[in-house]
Amino acid sequence: MPDSHTKASDHGGPADPGRRLRPVQLLFEPQSAEPEPERFFDLESIDDPAELLRRSTELALAFRAAAERATDFQAVAAAQLADPRRFDALSGTEIARRADWTPDYAAKMIEYGRGLLQPRRHED
Repeated sequence: MPDSHTKASDHGGPADPGRRLRPVQLLFEPQSAEPEPERFFDLESIDDPAELLRRSTELALAFRAAAERATDFQAVAAAQLADPRRFDALSGTEIARRADWTPDYAAKMIEYGRGLLQPRRHED
């Protein structure tokens, strides 16, 4: 005699005819047979050379500005990590190793970051 936790279908009997199985929810997108071509901001789809120059220049300027801003953040972080008031202050050599810089470049970035962290003086 089956216990109350087993179903009739577990023993080869008919399953509950009123119960329908639902399809399993997909948690990922199935891979297509062919990989999609790599796209770079849809620049490859622009046919007009004037428009391509305008759009690619716009992107280059935006990336340059983003790189400059990221460099400022690197310098601030380097200065904060090298701050001797921190109990866990890092040496310039260790900061260089972590950031994949030369020790000389790390020293320059630490100084630059210290300058960025200084309160701005209003010149009258």
